[in-house]
Amino acid sequence: MTPDAALIVCRFLFDAAVILIWGSSAYLCALVSPELARIVGDRLRWLSAAAIAVAFASTVAMLPLRTAIIGDGWSDLFAPEMLGAVLTQTDVGTAWMVQAVGVVLLGATMVLPSRYRQMGQAVCAALVLLSLTLSGHAAMNSGWLRVIHRINDGVHLLAGGAWLGALVPVLLILPMLGRGTLQADARVAVMRFSTGGHVAVALVLLSGASNTLLILGGVPSDWSFGYQRLLSAKIVVVVAMVAIAIINRYVFVPKFARDHSLLPLKICAITEIVLGLTVVGLVAWFGTLQPR
Repeated sequence: MTPDAALIVCRFLFDAAVILIWGSSAYLCALVSPELARIVGDRLRWLSAAAIAVAFASTVAMLPLRTAIIGDGWSDLFAPEMLGAVLTQTDVGTAWMVQAVGVVLLGATMVLPSRYRQMGQAVCAALVLLSLTLSGHAAMNSGWLRVIHRINDGVHLLAGGAWLGALVPVLLILPMLGRGTLQADARVAVMRFSTGGHVAVALVLLSGASNTLLILGGVPSDWSFGYQRLLSAKIVVVVAMVAIAIINRYVFVPKFARDHSLLPLKICAITEIVLGLTVVGLVAWFGTLQPR
């Protein structure tokens, strides 16, 4: 495996882990009743701990990998002078330091009482996601255009992460719709996810289109560039996710009210998670490529 391929894997693991923490925590804090949020949050605690561990490990690995890519390959993986130069003299190094601090704070939230843990994780994960705008294509411009691009990219990351990450606790809440003392809270939580999903999807589409214009100046039409081929694939997958979300909301949710069948809702949620992870993988890949 080359350092470039290893970096793509690390980027995917890091992004997926932080998105899970951000989306699930924000959803439980903002749209779920306190009692239901506590129960679901406790069930997700070990998954959140695993995600934080993955985010920490991938963060540690990314700096030497970037050093190897900038230098002469694996031989420069831990070269002290190269590591120091990348850390202190590049946007990549600045972003890495912010991400490292954010991930450490994210780990510290695991010792907080349950009523504060979800809020702490949501805030820290949001800051970690926003730190991704400090380097890469979001930093390719200068002046006011760079500021606008970073803000737009931040909106894209937070909206997309909220949509994808929230699907995990939603999967745990779905079985509660038909039984149990929290049935009413579960119904409200699912409907709030659906309503919030409309906002998240709109923001994802608008900010995604804006990002494409800011980077390419138009649609990805030159497929001789790997970046534009992969971006086109991402757009197709996102459109598929939106279509599934629409079918779920306007076909399967009303159907559930009549026959209480959870299977279509679960299939839609799992499919969206798989497609969402595909998007994360594509972004991790083409984020390392030249757009044109």
